[in-house]
Order: sequence, then structure tokens, then C-alpha cells
Amino acid sequence: MVIKVGILGFGGLGQAALKLLSTKQEMLCVALADQKGYVYASQGIDVNKAIATYQAKGSVGYLESGVLSDQSIKALISNPNHNVSGYFLALPNLPNTFMASVAKEFISSGWQGVLVDAIKRTSAVEQLIGLSEDLKASGITYLTGCGATPGLLTAAAAIAAQSFAEVHKVEIQFGVGIANWSAYRATIREDIAHMPGYTVDIAQAMTDAEVEALLDKTNGLITLEHMEHADDILLERLGICSRDRVTVGGVVDTRNPKKPLSTNMKLTGRTFEGKISTHTFTLGDETSMAANVCGTAFGYLKAAQAFHQKSIHGLFTSAEVMPLFVQ
Repeated sequence: MVIKVGILGFGGLGQAALKLLSTKQEMLCVALADQKGYVYASQGIDVNKAIATYQAKGSVGYLESGVLSDQSIKALISNPNHNVSGYFLALPNLPNTFMASVAKEFISSGWQGVLVDAIKRTSAVEQLIGLSEDLKASGITYLTGCGATPGLLTAAAAIAAQSFAEVHKVEIQFGVGIANWSAYRATIREDIAHMPGYTVDIAQAMTDAEVEALLDKTNGLITLEHMEHADDILLERLGICSRDRVTVGGVVDTRNPKKPLSTNMKLTGRTFEGKISTHTFTLGDETSMAANVCGTAFGYLKAAQAFHQKSIHGLFTSAEVMPLFVQ
């Protein structure tokens, strides 16, 4: 059975998600939404036309069956004639309450299905946890933190923890390389929000010129340490370790597609025999941020769909569910 899915957000991550789906047989993208409009096509959306239209005119609403709207998400999901089983929320969480507000839109719309996000911040995930009962009552299966980190690396940590009686620390480091920051404007602003002296509100308010001026000062590099990253709450919720034992940091090169460092997860703990050891999981440098985030997100969307078909609703995380490979 082909799962009909939609993508909310059509910046760099949303476009990469559509490209990835175009190579799959088990999923078909039938819906897209950006800030200015949406498109729904029951037979599938042409990836090249969608990206070309967005880049030329600023919205998929200009496509043949598109609709221009300044409330595109609400307009898309509230239409009873749209048959969409699940959505990947490829949205920037700016402001920090945005993802929870989108979840509330789905709850109030009466739509039932599966939702997956690639959210980063601990405080944002906590807001979604607060909506768990509402999601459950609405017949929605929501998987949160399903990108690369949190997501792929968090799941790896949950598996690695099985070797140990006590987990002492989880250290996640990521390297991201992109040729031009403007392809991932929202993602870069989210990263800037983690820098010392910056907040989500400050980063959201920055103009493109101000972002470019900042990157000029750092030679295009964004270096991040001890980030507020939801890997901590996801692992704590499972009893693997307390959140203060989880650290996340990384380097983003906004001028070079080559990763500045290899993305990895190191989990150190004590075995039941009393031995101290470390498991390391390293991602191949050739896999891009988009590949690691989008592939993981759709793997979790497929898993969420299997849950939903069994009437299992509510909020779950990438650390407690195994993603399913999308063929």
C-alpha cells in the first residue's frame, strides 16, 4: 500500500524531502505547504515543477492546482477532500512555540493521521509532551525529534545503552557542510539561536544581511557547544540517563559542502561486570544533513503509520520507536 504524505515547509529541508520521496515507491507526496500557499495533487506532485515554481515565484501556490493563502497550513489540513495519511513537519521552530501551535491546528481541524517532526530544542519538545493527551483523544499519532539529532543519533544512543548497567554520558557531535547558507535559511537561524549571546527571538528577527555579516565574522562557521537539544529529554524519558549527562554540539560550515567534522554519538557507561566502556556511532561524511534528517523522518513516519493502523495514538519519540525503512 502506498502511503500518501504531505510536507509542511518548503525551504531547503522541505525540498530535499520531496526529492527523497521521488525515489520511493511506498510513499507518495500529494501535498505541500509554504508560507504563502499550498498545493494538493492526489496523483502526486512533480518534484521538478514544484521546486522550480517555488524558487521562481516564492510559493508552491502558483502551481497548476495550487492555492495562494497566508494561512496555508490551516487551509490545507482542514479540507475534507484531501486524502493525506501523514505529514512531515519540515518547519523551522521559530518562534519556539511554533511547532506546538501547528500541532494544535491539527487537533482542532478534526484530521486524523500521523505527524513527524525534526524538532531540536528541549523546551519545544516539552510543549508537545504537554499536548500528548489531546493528540491521543484526536486520533493523531505524533512522533517527535525524528531528524538526525535528535533522531537517528538519539535512537543509536538508546540502542547502545543496552550494553550498560549505568550510562555515564552521551556525547553527540555533528558536522554540517552546505555550499550556501541561503539554501537553509531557517535551519541556520535556528543554529544561530544556540550561539552565546543569541536567542530564538533574536535569530528570528535577524535580516539576511545581518546573518551574512555574522557569518563573515566567523568565516562562515557556526560553532556550537552545550546546546539546548532534545536528545536529553528523549533519553531521560526512557530512564537511560538524566538529561545533564547528555551534551550536544557541532560545527556548521555555511560555505563548504564538506563536513567540518564527522557526525558521531559516543555513549560511555558501566557494564554489569563493572567495566567502563564507550560505544561510538559515526555517520559517513558523504551523507548530507538532508539525507540523514529526511531519510530518518520518513522512516519514522512509516513506523507511525503502522501504529496508527493499530489505533495507537498520542505522542512518541524517536528514542522509543524503531524507524521502518521506506522502499
